[in-house]
Amino acid sequence: MEDDKIIELYLARDEQAILQTSIRYGKLFGQIANNILGNRQDAEECVNDTYLKLWNSIPPERPRSLSAFAVRITRNIAIDKYRSLHSKSYNRDLEVALEELSEITPADTSQDVLRELLQIFLRSLDPIDRRLFLGRYWYAASVKALAHAWDMTPNAVSLRLYKTREKFKTFLTERGYRYE
Repeated sequence: MEDDKIIELYLARDEQAILQTSIRYGKLFGQIANNILGNRQDAEECVNDTYLKLWNSIPPERPRSLSAFAVRITRNIAIDKYRSLHSKSYNRDLEVALEELSEITPADTSQDVLRELLQIFLRSLDPIDRRLFLGRYWYAASVKALAHAWDMTPNAVSLRLYKTREKFKTFLTERGYRYE
């Protein structure tokens, strides 16, 4: 079922919306949550929480993209769960990815403006750099997993990600955004 029809089911408060969301995106949500948490049971809990959050969010919201809206919810739930489960011990890969991302994100920029800028920037990248960037910072994949997926060395992936972050900083600086 297409996203627009699934959104209509949510708006009509039809419980089929959750089933159709699960059929269409359940594996993706599970993969994202598992990448962050490293535990299948915790990931399944996050996916279920995603469905509840979607049910409670649509309406009043009507997302333009169900997949982007739901993936963002899944990521946020998984990151929050990760932080609560690992307040003292932590997944170094995730912490490094979040730290890297915070270094290239100006604090005084609204989410909507940042999203627009990021979309423009991502369209300017070559396909491999775009996929590596999204894999690392949106899907929370480890450098090792990305290297394996793209038949590259982890060092090559890290270098490409570093260069892409630097390009993004330059892109933002040219548009008047500053870093503290």
